[in-house]
Amino acid sequence: MRGGGLLVAGTTSDAGKSVVTAGICRWLVRRGVKVAPFKAQNMSLNSFVTREGAEIGRAQAMQAQAARVEPTALMNPVLLKPGSDRSSQVVLMGKPVGEMSARGYHGGRQEALLGTVTDCLEELRSTYDAVICEGAGSPAEINLRRTDIVNMGIARAARFPVLVVGDIDRGGVFASFFGTTALLSAEDQSLVAGYLVNKFRGDVSLLEPGLDMLYGLTGRRTYGVLPYAHGLGIDEEDGLRVSLRGAVRESVVAPPHGEDVLRVAVCAVPLMSNFTDVDALAAEPGVVVRFVDRAEELADADLVIVPGTRGTVKALAWLRERGLAEALVRRAAEGRPVLGICGGFQVLGERIEDEVESRAGVVEGLGVLPVRVRFERAKTLARPVGSALGEVVEGYEIHHGVAHVRGGEPFLDGCRVGAVWGTHWHGSLESDAFRRRFLVEVARAAGRRFVPAPDTSFGVLREEQLDRLGDLVEEHADTDALWGLIEGGAPRGLPFVPPGAPSVPGDVGAGAPENRGAAPDPAPQSPEGLEMAHPEAQREARKKEGPEIAGSAGARGQGLENPGSAASRSEGLEMGRPETQEKAPRPQGPDGADVHVDEEAL
Repeated sequence: MRGGGLLVAGTTSDAGKSVVTAGICRWLVRRGVKVAPFKAQNMSLNSFVTREGAEIGRAQAMQAQAARVEPTALMNPVLLKPGSDRSSQVVLMGKPVGEMSARGYHGGRQEALLGTVTDCLEELRSTYDAVICEGAGSPAEINLRRTDIVNMGIARAARFPVLVVGDIDRGGVFASFFGTTALLSAEDQSLVAGYLVNKFRGDVSLLEPGLDMLYGLTGRRTYGVLPYAHGLGIDEEDGLRVSLRGAVRESVVAPPHGEDVLRVAVCAVPLMSNFTDVDALAAEPGVVVRFVDRAEELADADLVIVPGTRGTVKALAWLRERGLAEALVRRAAEGRPVLGICGGFQVLGERIEDEVESRAGVVEGLGVLPVRVRFERAKTLARPVGSALGEVVEGYEIHHGVAHVRGGEPFLDGCRVGAVWGTHWHGSLESDAFRRRFLVEVARAAGRRFVPAPDTSFGVLREEQLDRLGDLVEEHADTDALWGLIEGGAPRGLPFVPPGAPSVPGDVGAGAPENRGAAPDPAPQSPEGLEMAHPEAQREARKKEGPEIAGSAGARGQGLENPGSAASRSEGLEMGRPETQEKAPRPQGPDGADVHVDEEAL
């Protein structure tokens, strides 16, 4: 039996899709529903390694934790890791398959992946009672609709209802809800069940007249108003959501356990990856973590962290341009603490040989650790367990660079020289006992009378945060109505909101070409019998023939009953079987050179 589902879309990036998806997962699992998260395509430098060695977005790993299930590659089959403004590494089913330009990806490769995406979703639906999907950006990005496999494309293919989340803290949420709906085609609109307001401050009764007017304009209800919640240090997805010189997340407001605080400065290098490595430090009472981009900001730091990056050579050049490299070398010589993680570890070494990521050849590192790094095409993806400072440590590795350690004291997979540590391991600071021992070492080297709290558990804090997300959904959303969507799909007869999107032949997930501005025939009704939001437009639309209403036999034929079979073809487009696709021209990078991609893997 196939489980139900829901797509959580957003009016914009960072509207709250990731946390709302996690909150719904936690609410459902607490009521005994076996639930899994899913994001067809993710663009993020913040990733995670599953137990089977697959790389997925860290947000999906966090959502799996919210659902109390083990994360797998099925939950995020396509991951794009930007290497520049115009190209990304494509990670397919947890493994890298090459670099591709944005033009090449959206020019044909993306839609060729729909079958892989729908196969993964079907496998999850056959295992779980419910699958909560997260969209990307906005479903109303009409320039990308034809090849969309993460928003309305997957919703259409699976016949999933869509809940649109809007961030009212930004302002303009009513216009965003209305405009997002009105820019979708008639058949896409038939799946948009309604809205969820996120980050509301104040008296909800003052908002209700606007929600009523929104219903009158669109025929769609609002399923909840979530209040603004402080201190939710949940893993981000698309980028760093704080000022470069702002405190990381919202650190625990608690006095230091000892006499002093400990100040941590994180160098905000270009293409910074897995910046969540420092969240466990920010969770410690008395530890203040900040991102910095100027050399003078390192002066009063007790610990400087050079984090991971998708562009090691680019980060090294950036550090030198800003004087941060010189400040780091000086700190090392003075015996002041520095920690390099992954790309940051590589930067601290003697030499980098890179013909893979930057293709810069041999580049001299900062030379504060006796390490030489050579980049290999094969990516290391691992979940190591080891020990350091007398404590058990767990972490995960995501890197192309292979480090050859030539001296110093062993430290995890890297080394230590004086007060400078380096390792490829992400997530090591989440191991509580090791983190406390490490902070004791840092405080001693920095001359601070800082004492780590003896009972801080990062795992417990994370569970508390996920429970808070579940509470927000349970207390401030209409959960009975949400469950009705998950089980039964979008309400029948939702009104069409003009003008609708221009018709684009071959839209991913579509079953037939659609007329611009045409409502499904017969004209859809709202659950209370409210006709199309604009009667004049409705009368005009009734004169035309429109596509079948959502949920009809024709629409169901486009679903996922047998992904990749003849039933999955959409006007001649074989959904997801790359071998049946006409090959697109080889993608090119910004300089016109070919961008490497593994054709067989795609």
